[in-house]
Amino acid sequence: MAPSPLPSPPSSALHDLGEAGLLPSPQVAGQPLTALAPMQDVTDLAFMRVIAHYGAPDYFFTEFFRVHAQSKPEKHILRSIDENTTGRPVFAQLIGEDLGHLARTAAELLQHPVAGIDLNLGCPAPKVYKKNVGGGLLRDPGRVGEILATLRAAVPGRFTVKMRIGFDDTAHFDRLLDLVNEHRVDLLSVHGRTVKEMYRSEVHYDFIAHAVARARCPVLANGNILSAARAAAVLTQTRAAGVMIGRHAIRNPWIFRQCREIFSGTEPVRLTLADVRGYVERLYRATQTPDLPERAHVNKMKKYLNFVGQSVDATGAFLHDMRRSESEAELFAICDRHLIADDAAERKFSVEPYPGVIARPNCETPEAAADGCSLETVRA
Repeated sequence: MAPSPLPSPPSSALHDLGEAGLLPSPQVAGQPLTALAPMQDVTDLAFMRVIAHYGAPDYFFTEFFRVHAQSKPEKHILRSIDENTTGRPVFAQLIGEDLGHLARTAAELLQHPVAGIDLNLGCPAPKVYKKNVGGGLLRDPGRVGEILATLRAAVPGRFTVKMRIGFDDTAHFDRLLDLVNEHRVDLLSVHGRTVKEMYRSEVHYDFIAHAVARARCPVLANGNILSAARAAAVLTQTRAAGVMIGRHAIRNPWIFRQCREIFSGTEPVRLTLADVRGYVERLYRATQTPDLPERAHVNKMKKYLNFVGQSVDATGAFLHDMRRSESEAELFAICDRHLIADDAAERKFSVEPYPGVIARPNCETPEAAADGCSLETVRA
């Protein structure tokens, strides 16, 4: 039986969507927004194109541009803006704390076809927050206010923010939301954990709901959006204008299409392991470059497949075998054995991760002390 249609978010959450000079319209008028979260070493041009093949989100966000005295916008990130063929807008994300260089970089990026400028106030990697950027700034609302004022003045168009609910507690949350209002931020994405909680705790959706009620701009709910059904439930709970999905779009690139289906009250497409085999092939070819040695490429693929494998089998057998591959031939032989051999092709690909099948234990288990959670720092 098809799920019940998702109740429409309140008008206050959806105001100004699609109006001239404000937020770009969603693909389906009247539906909640969907966005692919910015992820270092993941949301590049190749990955955006792969996601778009299976069903693009309403909005893309780039990996963060590092801003400091000597910085220039990274060429490989600019490609995801200048060579965007997905048909959907791309917001350029900045990370930094120097006011002058943030304004300079924003001006440089506005010379490219960006949908807007986004500020990173949430990266939880210790090597980032120890420099007092990303999530580290949440300890200092005064500095956040200065940065928001600077960027609002430098960006005549859309200015957006992605943040967590605090650094090690939520004492500054209301003050931060008031600053978002004061400086006329156009869209706020809220990851419902503190920086110190990384990716390990439950997501505090009640704080996202509080942001929806207090912020004057639309709010995207972010954090542990495992499936389209979970997206619908989170929207009902928080009354947010939409959802931002990160890691689970690596695992399931169909998730944005499935969101649109469930938002309209129809049954999401059923996926099989054969579909996943096609995704692995497409992702491998899209990320293959002449200057990337085969072994390095295989290792990079393992890091994507750490997430994909969460929905392949309940025992983690695919993950176990995949992580031990050393060549393209070995990797695809393992994929064939687990995804299409015998009767595997018709088995379902789980819409949510199987319990206990962990993608990256260095970020998701309490006893681990990770120094960062980008794709490149995940051990396969």
